[in-house]
Amino acid sequence: MGKKKKFRFNPETLNYEQIEHTFGYKLKRFLMYILTGVFSGVIFFFAFMHFVKSPREKQLMRENQNILSQYTLLNKQLDEYEAILSDIQLRDDNLYRVIFQADPIPLSVRTSITPNNEYYENLLEQTNSEIIVNTTQRLNELRKQLYVQSKSFDEVVELVKVNEERLTHIPAIQPVLNKDLRRVASGYGWRIDPVYGTRRHHNGMDFSAPIGTEIFATGDGVVKRTGFQRGGFGNMVEIDHGFGYTTIYAHMNKVYVRKGQKVKRADIIGEVGNTGKSTGPHLHYEVHYRGRVQNPQNFYFLDLSPEEYDLMVQLSNNAGQMFD
Repeated sequence: MGKKKKFRFNPETLNYEQIEHTFGYKLKRFLMYILTGVFSGVIFFFAFMHFVKSPREKQLMRENQNILSQYTLLNKQLDEYEAILSDIQLRDDNLYRVIFQADPIPLSVRTSITPNNEYYENLLEQTNSEIIVNTTQRLNELRKQLYVQSKSFDEVVELVKVNEERLTHIPAIQPVLNKDLRRVASGYGWRIDPVYGTRRHHNGMDFSAPIGTEIFATGDGVVKRTGFQRGGFGNMVEIDHGFGYTTIYAHMNKVYVRKGQKVKRADIIGEVGNTGKSTGPHLHYEVHYRGRVQNPQNFYFLDLSPEEYDLMVQLSNNAGQMFD
């Protein structure tokens, strides 16, 4: 059977005439088929390359995913180390160095790092460069801070050796037996006056305890004064520890020491009471250095573990009302 012939109607002759295609028409149709095929092939090729991964690409994707997972884990560990270091730095500045009246280390010294732009630029040219640079920078910062902290502890150790006698006189324990920390009633700072309802600065720490609970001298020293202070501390004791330190114990029920008496750390000097301006049985305790009131929570370094110290600080800061 031959190729089927095609006809079209000619309105002028009113007859059907056979359609004859010229060579040019046939060439044009052929080129259109070729271009359509090529265009479709290109589209299919790019779609295939975009949506279908080769075995090598799949392997690289798995490796990248593993690297990102390890990087995430490493960053979490760095966060933990930085938090631990920050806690150590705070204790160093606010506790250990306070004991010997040494100046805190400036933040600029702890965190300053000599820039090494060429080193980081070389890292940027490597695979996963941003990850490498970011992690390296954090590690370098952490290494610098650890070095400064170790030097600070070396200085504190030397201060301990030089000030061995001084350490026995510094008030360094809690004035009542309070190992479970349940007797911390109110801390140092701005508080609400329980009698007048106004806001005022609380110069010490309040320890709630039953009347008759033993009170301890917090460091070696000499009793500077005792007696009843009307409208204020009630029965109280003040101890001069030397080296610029004095401590005050107020609202006592009984006083066991007298003016001029020498006492040792942990000696019993009286009992907890409710005398003077007091709304309940407790001990009001103050620490002074060279005539200036100090935060007592910085002076319990012989009495509490680091974990207990952190809890004590939290409890004393959360208490908003005083007993006196």
